Amino acid sequence: MRLLDPPEELSRPIRVGILANPASGRDIRRVISKASVFPTSEKCNMIQRLLGALTVCGVDEAWMMPDKGGIATVIRRFGQTLEGKRLLPVQFTETDIMETPDDTRLSVRAMVAAGIRAIIVLGGDGTHRLVAEECGEIPMATLSTGTNNSFPELREATLSGLAAGLVATARLNLDDVTRREKRLLVEVNGEIRGMALVDACISADMFVAAKAIWQVEQLRELYVTFASSEAIGLSSIASLVHPVRRDENHGLAVQLGPEANQKVIAPIAPGLFAQLGVGKWNELQLGSSWTPNIDRGVIALDGEREIEFREVDKVQLSLDRLGPRVIDVSMALGAAAKHGIMLSNLN
Repeated sequence: MRLLDPPEELSRPIRVGILANPASGRDIRRVISKASVFPTSEKCNMIQRLLGALTVCGVDEAWMMPDKGGIATVIRRFGQTLEGKRLLPVQFTETDIMETPDDTRLSVRAMVAAGIRAIIVLGGDGTHRLVAEECGEIPMATLSTGTNNSFPELREATLSGLAAGLVATARLNLDDVTRREKRLLVEVNGEIRGMALVDACISADMFVAAKAIWQVEQLRELYVTFASSEAIGLSSIASLVHPVRRDENHGLAVQLGPEANQKVIAPIAPGLFAQLGVGKWNELQLGSSWTPNIDRGVIALDGEREIEFREVDKVQLSLDRLGPRVIDVSMALGAAAKHGIMLSNLN
């Protein structure tokens, strides 16, 4: 079913990327906390609903990442069914499957090269961070399927697909229905090593080891772009001392350590609480930069240890609003109603 025809002047084919991380919602925090495993079957169901919404909007092709987790197999089979044949075709990027974060990076690069006009991401904070590092100015629709989901939204996939399709087919003004997110940028010896969409945490650990953080004894500094009182993960620590909204033009820095006089009990994973010593905290203004207070350790980005640094390294963190462009689904669907985009005449 295709109810809407894209504007004639729009270059064809119109493509939208769907990046579904087969490993999201399956890290070690699922073992040590009370989180539910997000099954592959539900991710596939969400993708099928997305395909229906994109078809209605007049999108010509969806592009996806190949995987060994079963998602690609199910979607290929679905495409051969009567229902699947009525929807837009799905192309898979010709990228290697290494079952590492590079699968996401390489696939997004291939989608960008293919000319996608929007990308829908199914994953947690870490997946969205990887996509954001590669997608540039291409608007992103976020869907929560990870363990810690502070950045992506918990929303019905059908509506996210509809919003992404309306953006991709240029029926909505991009500036009216998207928001530019904040980010924390990490440089080591003058080289950009990574960014965080939600939080960057400095740990006194010496090695990355298991990436996901669930033991908090070594945490020393926490920096957040925003801190929602409704979120779990490391950003919940900041939210319990000084909440910060996504639309505010500052972040927050919190000093942590066992010697601190104040303690906070925070939900760092679903059903998992930790007590931490909290020292002083202060707002971080956009454009500000700073260095860690310890001279060696590990930097965790959005809850995952990523970067080791030593005494000889010059480390700098900074806060800006040059993160990804995210589609605001509520604003997009509201604008569609205001302009009568989904209405059609039967005459």
